[in-house]
Amino acid sequence: MVGIASKGQPQIGLLISFKGSRAIVRLSGAQREQLIACRELTILQKRPLLAISENYLPNNKDIRSHTLAGRDLIAGWRILSHETRTSKQTALALTFPDLADLLLSSDDPLHIGALWLWLNGDQPLFRRRRDQMVEARTPKDVQQIRLVRRNQKRRNKQRLGHIALLKQQSTLSTRQWNSLPSSLQKILQRLIYLADCTEHELLADREAIDLLNEIQVGISTKQLIHWLIEKGWRSPHILKGLQGTIWSKQFNNEVQAQAEQLICEHRDLICSNNTQRQDLTNLKAYTLDDAQTQEVDDAISLEIKQGKSWIWIHIADPAFLININSPLDNEAKNRATSLYLSDGVRPMIPLCLAKDVLSLRAGSKCATLSVAVVLEDEGSIAEVRIVRGWISPRYRLTYEDGDELIELEPPEDEDLAILAKLLKSRQKWRQRQGALQLEQAEGRFYVENEQPDLRIVEPSPSRQLVSEAMILMGAVIADFGKQHDLPLPYRSQAPSELPTTSELNQLTFGPIRNSAIKRCLSRGVLGTRPMPHFSLGLSAYVQASSPIRRYSDLLAHRQVVAQLEQQQPLSEHALMQYLDALNTPLKQAQQITREDQYLWQQVWFMNHRDQYWPAYFLRWIKHQDQLALVHVEQMAMDFVCRIKVQRDPLPGHPLTMIVLSVDPTSNELQLVAK
Repeated sequence: MVGIASKGQPQIGLLISFKGSRAIVRLSGAQREQLIACRELTILQKRPLLAISENYLPNNKDIRSHTLAGRDLIAGWRILSHETRTSKQTALALTFPDLADLLLSSDDPLHIGALWLWLNGDQPLFRRRRDQMVEARTPKDVQQIRLVRRNQKRRNKQRLGHIALLKQQSTLSTRQWNSLPSSLQKILQRLIYLADCTEHELLADREAIDLLNEIQVGISTKQLIHWLIEKGWRSPHILKGLQGTIWSKQFNNEVQAQAEQLICEHRDLICSNNTQRQDLTNLKAYTLDDAQTQEVDDAISLEIKQGKSWIWIHIADPAFLININSPLDNEAKNRATSLYLSDGVRPMIPLCLAKDVLSLRAGSKCATLSVAVVLEDEGSIAEVRIVRGWISPRYRLTYEDGDELIELEPPEDEDLAILAKLLKSRQKWRQRQGALQLEQAEGRFYVENEQPDLRIVEPSPSRQLVSEAMILMGAVIADFGKQHDLPLPYRSQAPSELPTTSELNQLTFGPIRNSAIKRCLSRGVLGTRPMPHFSLGLSAYVQASSPIRRYSDLLAHRQVVAQLEQQQPLSEHALMQYLDALNTPLKQAQQITREDQYLWQQVWFMNHRDQYWPAYFLRWIKHQDQLALVHVEQMAMDFVCRIKVQRDPLPGHPLTMIVLSVDPTSNELQLVAK
């Protein structure tokens, strides 16, 4: 009877015969005999083969379940250990049969097999040498092994407690997190990172996979994300596109310090005798914004002088405080724009400065770049003035406040109503030049307490007034640039072939008709030379109304100011380099904004998944896949969804849209319209 302990798996068998350096062995439980190297065999018991019956060897299950007498094992170890300590020679060693005689009360194969498995198992008393002899470990070694095992048992018990904690369907408190060993915390932190990686990267992290198996979480990023949300280590509504971008970071200490310094210096600057600025504080300046707006960068005034109605458009002048190439300016350039998301703004300039001394605050003396315009009766520009000025806004109005003043036209405060009429004539003039009117209600999601709130903005008199005033400002700045051959960030749009009047007349006015027009329009282009803007009906146009929120607008201001004050503006090449640098962050900001709204669309539909939505067919996106763009008037939004109809619908065809499936955590939204 022999024992084999190859690859850490002890077995017993019968030695049948030899074949050179190998032996033919019949292993317990095996159907066939095997050739095994003689050096791997240990003699367990010697008996003639003829005296052994066919069922002599016990099966492995019986051997593993057999329990040896612990007292006999310890007593045998003490005897051998004592002999070793009292012997003046090297450690005493026994063959396995001799050891079996010492430890066992029976020499039957079951006891012999059980001893062989025990000897090669996780026992602390004996050590099997390479020469197949067995010696007793010293008491010191046994004590050390037992200490190590007790500690390991304690760690295993703690590990089981940690795993049970992670398997609970609840978040972990700070105290519970701190109770986890640092090695486990590091693996969990890697899992948080791996949730936004590819499946391949997740599978490559062996420790992370082992932990997921222990806590019984499926091995996929989707299931990992669900678990992280459950534990409170990941927001259920995370913007992947925002992570790692400049808008996800706080302003650094240098930028923040400069912003705070400029706030302190502002008082001295406004009190200085600046003869280059015109005092316009006598004008009744209105600001019109949404109630939640923090960066107030435009105002409007009316001045009746010598029978002429001057439309004053005042734009905040951050160039007044922010020097070019300063840390604050470089940060604003790197951001390119303020990023407006559903949960708030990620500003281009620190809010402590942007919403304070840079904004046009009611009752405060504010620096502006102001444009004054007199219109001809038909709406064209008759006279223009461009100045750097001081204003003191009288009122901070919401659009709702402005609508009321325009509609009621109170005798004591009729300026807004007059301005609305003047700018309406300007709008009609642009329409005669080919400008398109694509106004319609627009829905947008805002977030409070991790829940989306749908707000629909309707076109209104005050919103139209502000929009037309800002377009007028852009036209005046563009004309100024053309007159002085001044490089500016001109925005242009190539002409497009629109649907015919008869085709448009067949479409309902509003989103359906607007969609047919928009699909024909080309993209706007940003350049340094004046070019026509098709949809605005202008020969040239420059966006210059939001220098606190758009860096290209700040560049436009600096160019105009340099020309007004007879300084050296940027060359066309230098300006183009600035604009090229803005291109990447602007595209990134646009993509993040779309992702943000799409995420909250998913959450919205998750909360309203059983609702039916009346919709109108607009156009095909992928006809072969039955994917189309539809408009849901109730939400004032367009959606891509799969169409299930017998015949191809025409624009304006009524449909009913439903949610087929939605899961914000995996960015999944499938809509169907019938």
